[in-house]
Amino acid sequence: MAKIACTHCNLEFDESVMIIEEEGDKEKSNKKLFFCCKGCQGVYHLLNSEGLGTFYDKLGDTKLQPASQISEDLEKFDLEGFRNKYIKVHDDGLYEINLIIEGIHCSACVWLNEKVLHKTDGVIEASINYTNNKAKVVWDPEEVKLSKIIETIRSIGYNAYPYDPSLQEERAVKTRKDYYSRILVAVFGTMNIMWIAIAHYAGYFTGMQQSFKDILNVAEFILATPVLFYSGWVFFRGAYYGFKNRIVNMDTLVASGALSAYIYSIYAMITQRGEVYFDSVVMIITFILVGKYLEVLSKKHAVDTLDSLMGSTPTEVTTLKEGIKSLVSIENIQIGDIIELKPGEKVVIDGTLTSGQGSFDESSLTGENEPLYKQNSDAILSGSICLDSVIHYKASKDVSGSLLTSIVTLLEESITKKPHIEQLANTISGYFSNIILLIALLTLAGWYFWNGSFETALIVAISVIVIACPCALGLATPMATLVGISIAAKRGILFKEATFLETMAKSNLLALDKTGTITEGKPSVVKAELFEGFDPSLLLALVDTSNHPISKGISSYLTEENDPLKHLTLENIKSIEAKGIKASYEGKNLLGGNVDLLKNEGVEIDANSENSLFFFAMDNKLLARFELTDTIREGAKEAIEQIQALGINVVMLTGDHEQSAQKVAKEVGIKEVHAKLLPQDKSALVNEFQSNGEVVVMVGDGINDAIALAQSNIAIAMGQGADVAINVSDVVLLDEKPQSILEAYKISKRTFRAVKENLGFSLLYNVIAVPLAVAGFVNPLIAALSMSLSSLIVVGNSMRIKFLNFKN
Repeated sequence: MAKIACTHCNLEFDESVMIIEEEGDKEKSNKKLFFCCKGCQGVYHLLNSEGLGTFYDKLGDTKLQPASQISEDLEKFDLEGFRNKYIKVHDDGLYEINLIIEGIHCSACVWLNEKVLHKTDGVIEASINYTNNKAKVVWDPEEVKLSKIIETIRSIGYNAYPYDPSLQEERAVKTRKDYYSRILVAVFGTMNIMWIAIAHYAGYFTGMQQSFKDILNVAEFILATPVLFYSGWVFFRGAYYGFKNRIVNMDTLVASGALSAYIYSIYAMITQRGEVYFDSVVMIITFILVGKYLEVLSKKHAVDTLDSLMGSTPTEVTTLKEGIKSLVSIENIQIGDIIELKPGEKVVIDGTLTSGQGSFDESSLTGENEPLYKQNSDAILSGSICLDSVIHYKASKDVSGSLLTSIVTLLEESITKKPHIEQLANTISGYFSNIILLIALLTLAGWYFWNGSFETALIVAISVIVIACPCALGLATPMATLVGISIAAKRGILFKEATFLETMAKSNLLALDKTGTITEGKPSVVKAELFEGFDPSLLLALVDTSNHPISKGISSYLTEENDPLKHLTLENIKSIEAKGIKASYEGKNLLGGNVDLLKNEGVEIDANSENSLFFFAMDNKLLARFELTDTIREGAKEAIEQIQALGINVVMLTGDHEQSAQKVAKEVGIKEVHAKLLPQDKSALVNEFQSNGEVVVMVGDGINDAIALAQSNIAIAMGQGADVAINVSDVVLLDEKPQSILEAYKISKRTFRAVKENLGFSLLYNVIAVPLAVAGFVNPLIAALSMSLSSLIVVGNSMRIKFLNFKN
């Protein structure tokens, strides 16, 4: 029986085993499609449905591996185990994954992948970071499977796999080895071809027989060919997929420039007319490939900070159930499970210590090198390391909700969100390559018309193509923001998005909450006045219903000053926003709170004090008056002075009374104070600042700050603050030091300055270099070297952020 080629893979099989299908188009209804398997059939229809049917015209008679192998590989992306390990499920049912996309060479590659993913039905969000090729993809599992998304990425010439820090180093080594072998071939060819070129140039000036010249030309051709097609393969591959998807990228410029010089040199060698430029070909490929390799190393070094957070994290923990120890995957840990920690082990799941005591290193979270002693009922934070004891603790969160996972998630998301200035740069670079190609064609025509020499015109045009560098423009923003985010993370400052670096750098007003931000947030009683009928058990029961720092201070005081108090159950408990608490006990009405609450209820009080005040009344009779003071955080005054020195106006927003607020403001050097504010008042003030043209950074830690934080341009939350404050924030300070606010400002301003320097240099380089090339002052060798150096200068300038001085 006759053998028939598969329509997709071109492998031949007997017709009896083929899947036969009629062409859907009525005009071509007689045409039959033959597939060797369901996999090839599916891929064929996928490519055509995505508008990529011309792939088969370009493929010609080339044979592919049957698509069934690809299908088998794709199935793993839809397995439950894969989902549990790599996919995050949103509250609204959407799925999210971080992927590494192989084959990205420039910002145009990023644009292409994002465009194709956005066209895929069911994909809600797709954003790719150029510096590390990491893509954040959000999709609706009801509409599209992850395997379909991966298959779509592969169909346009790229590959994707789940981001896993533990495997990143292995893949990075493989990439480096591939670049290294290509560079070896390129350098070998370049070194040898330059010796021949020296002889060539010597003969050009002193005279050389044509037969010797022909031998040298052939030798250069033999050396240049593997350099162009093996070492330069990465550029041809990128250019091919760019052409296939109708975009012009950096690879297109490099490949077209080198190939043009190569083809012309072959023509000159065969016809014995003109000079050959094989040396230019190898120089173009070698310089740019070495530059690309150094760029890959630099980007990997910058990403290592983020990968190191999760790369060394254990994947299993020891649990205790009914006296039996067992190793359990961290994904399977549930709230309430008992976990055993041995000395030297890292905590992966947040919890509460139930047995044993020991010291913990939390330096990776807070930056503090001093070990913290923990005992029964103390909180155990993921990311810390048990130093000296075997302890047991109860899991209070699962792995997805634990602190370490939250930190890594924030960092992963932060480097996929593009700042506005990067979006502009990407838009420019998208058009840049097309413009350069057009300029090169006009240069070729102009020089040929003016000079009459096609050889001269071609070499000048090649120089124009090669010297232009969209790569530097595409790297300008993401490289700087990645370094900035990495440094901030090392210092316990978590930017949720890279865009917030840009916004914070432009800020000119800092609004600070008082309690828990400027002060420790742990008020202590310095004066207590107790009147007839006061029952400490009643007040303890009342304040224990609130998490406000003042309530906690009163609770601590009562517990320390009294014998064990009776536990009383209150009724009709009601929290009065920014004022206090109401409740009832055995028919009696209880009040606990500030001046405003008791005055509104008609209770006569003495409100004259510089300290925070708390009053307790029963049936409108005052039973107790407390004065509390809070310790100002260490370094607050110095940090605020330095922030003001940066030209930033610092104001205080607090719900406390005027005298207490002014006392704290005076100690730390804040001149503008807004006191006795309700949560909505804080938000209204922030809105007023913004309407006056201010870019507002708000720092707070409590529920009462959440509305103002949400209203501000940049919201900064203290790491130990209320969950709602952290959720609405843009930046989280893990160590809660006022100094960290100053450092966040310094990092954002230095990063944004580096971004502007990079963009300025990239644009200036092209404004100067391209006209020089058009005028014929730059040969292809210098053009290739200049192009590589421009990218390395951008990378090097971004790395300078690491030397930021935080002491001054």
